[in-house]
Amino acid sequence: MKVTRYSNQDELLQLVIIPVYVVILNTILLGTRYWQDWPTALFATVVALGVAFATWLVNNAAGLYLNRLFPSLSQLFPRLLWLLGWCLCSGSVAVVLIYSLYSWADGLLFPLRPGRLGWALGYELLVVVLVITLYEGVRTFERWEQKLRETEELKKANLQSQFESLKSQINPHFLFNSLNTLSSLIEEDPQQAELFVDEMASVYRYLLRSNESQLATLAAELDFAQSYFHLLRTRYGEHIHLDQDVDPQFHERLLPPLTLQLLLENTVKHNVILPEQPLTIQIQSQPDGHLVVRNNLQRKNSRVLSNQIGLANIATQFRLLGGGTMRVDDDGLFFAVTLPLLQR
Repeated sequence: MKVTRYSNQDELLQLVIIPVYVVILNTILLGTRYWQDWPTALFATVVALGVAFATWLVNNAAGLYLNRLFPSLSQLFPRLLWLLGWCLCSGSVAVVLIYSLYSWADGLLFPLRPGRLGWALGYELLVVVLVITLYEGVRTFERWEQKLRETEELKKANLQSQFESLKSQINPHFLFNSLNTLSSLIEEDPQQAELFVDEMASVYRYLLRSNESQLATLAAELDFAQSYFHLLRTRYGEHIHLDQDVDPQFHERLLPPLTLQLLLENTVKHNVILPEQPLTIQIQSQPDGHLVVRNNLQRKNSRVLSNQIGLANIATQFRLLGGGTMRVDDDGLFFAVTLPLLQR
């Protein structure tokens, strides 16, 4: 059975706090008899440890439930209020139960005094307040530490994504092909050459700006994808097509920068583009707020060197941003990547 954990330090805190709690509680209830008679000490320790541990597990479960019910920092006060009320009730029940068990064995072992129950309940109140304060402090620190790690991971994934994208754009093959295309256009169609230079400048301008934010609007990504596709279209001609069918209501939704460029690059990298085998790429929005990038599959016969960093980084960024899971579908005829569009 999996035991619920309120904190990563749960076992350590239990090991330290419960024995101390039990010893002090038994001293309050039994007085010096607890330290002078070993049968009394053994019975009382076993009973109190069992009840205290069971109560701890119940309170842990209640704490986890209340954290799901009141997850945000602005809901800290109602969460603590409910948690304090619950723990006081459960702790009081536990103390009364222990006292009742001791009363049942009173004739055999314990010289109980009724007035000690009030002191034990007061002690329980103090322990509950201290433990909740300690636990919330530890849990808050753990959340801060986790958030810091996720932020660093996101930065790393974002930088890696930018690096891979920039590297693909400035590698010798890309520059050679782009300059070769530009050289041909200058002689054949100067107007088209000027447009090509403008789109190429737009691509690099967006690449250089992409590290300024962890998120970009879908509208900006679509504009950039269009500029990048213009370079591809100039190179491959009518053999490559890009169809965009995105509902304008999603234009202000967000996604990591360069996401669409990486998916377009991945598509061109792995598929044949020939007059008799045109490549069609579709970018479509779905009513549920997802974006689908889809292309017909016509894989190259030669093995294309790929370390899958592009898709892996996109998936990592969506996971760390809490936006949901990226889905990849490949049925042998079409390859599709479904992205969850994030809201502000």
